[in-house]
Amino acid sequence: MKPKLLYATVLFFLLFQIHAIAQIPKKEKSALIDFYNSTNGDSWTTKWDMNTPVNQWYGVEIRKDHVVGLGLFDNNLVGKIPSALKNLKKLEVLDLAFNTLGGELPEELTQLAHLKVVKLEMNNIKGKLPSNFTSMVNLEEFIMFNNQLEGTIPESIGAVKTLKILNLSSNYIGGQLPKSLAGLINLTNLSLFGNKFEGEIDFSFSGMKNLSELVLAFNNFEGAVPDGIQSIEELQFVQLQGNNFTSFEGIQDMESIDLVAFESDNDQLNSKYHELHEIDSRTADTKFEDEQEN
Repeated sequence: MKPKLLYATVLFFLLFQIHAIAQIPKKEKSALIDFYNSTNGDSWTTKWDMNTPVNQWYGVEIRKDHVVGLGLFDNNLVGKIPSALKNLKKLEVLDLAFNTLGGELPEELTQLAHLKVVKLEMNNIKGKLPSNFTSMVNLEEFIMFNNQLEGTIPESIGAVKTLKILNLSSNYIGGQLPKSLAGLINLTNLSLFGNKFEGEIDFSFSGMKNLSELVLAFNNFEGAVPDGIQSIEELQFVQLQGNNFTSFEGIQDMESIDLVAFESDNDQLNSKYHELHEIDSRTADTKFEDEQEN
C-alpha cells in the first residue's frame, strides 16, 4: 500500500473511532449539559469544554455509548442537582462529594436502576430522602453524611437488598428507624451518627452477618440496645454513646473477635471491651514475634 493511501486509511480509522466513542444518546448529552449549567460549571475547578467529544469531559465515564460514571469529587460544584440526570439511564456511579451543592435530592434519581454508588457527602443538600427506593435494585453505597437532610428514612429502603454502605451521619433525620432495615443483610457499614432519631429500635440486627461498622451515636434512641448486635462476628467498630438506652443486656458478650472500638454510655462495658481488645492485640503481637523467631 502506498504511503499516502496508508496514511489516509489510518487517519480515517482514527477519526471514525473518535466519532464512534463520542456518540451517546442526545438525551444523555443534554442531561450532562443541564447538569453543568445547574451546578455553575463555568466556575468548576476543572471545567468541561463543550467543543470536545463527551468522552473527554472531566469525570464522565462512557461505556458502550452510554454514560456510566459521573465523578466530580471536590470540583467546586455550586447549585442544585437537576432532575434531568434521570436520563442517564445506564449511570452506575454518581460521585459529587465534597462540593457545595444545595437544594433537594431529586426523587427522579431513584429511577436509575443501574446505580451502584451514590456519594454526595459534604454538601448542603436539604429536604427529605426520596420516598421510593424500590427501583434501585443494584445500589451498593448510599453515602450522604454532612448534609442538611430532614424527615425520616423511608420504609422502602429495605427493598435495596444489595446495599452494603448506608451512611447518613451528621444530618437532621429523625423518627424511628424503619423495621425494613433488618432485611439489609449485605450491609457492612451502617452510620447514623449525629441525627435526631428517636424511640426504641424494635428489630433485630442478627441478620446483618457482614456488618463491620455500626454507628448509632448521638441520637435520641431509647429502651434496650437493639437485639442481635452481640452475635455479629464481623463487627469492628461500635458506637452507641450519646443516646438514652436504658438496657445494655443484649451486648454483654460480644462474639466479634475483631472488635477495634466500642463506645457506649455504659462505662463498665466500655472498659471490658477496651481491655479485651488490648489483650487480643498483645496476643496477636506475641504470636507474630514467635513466628518471626521461628
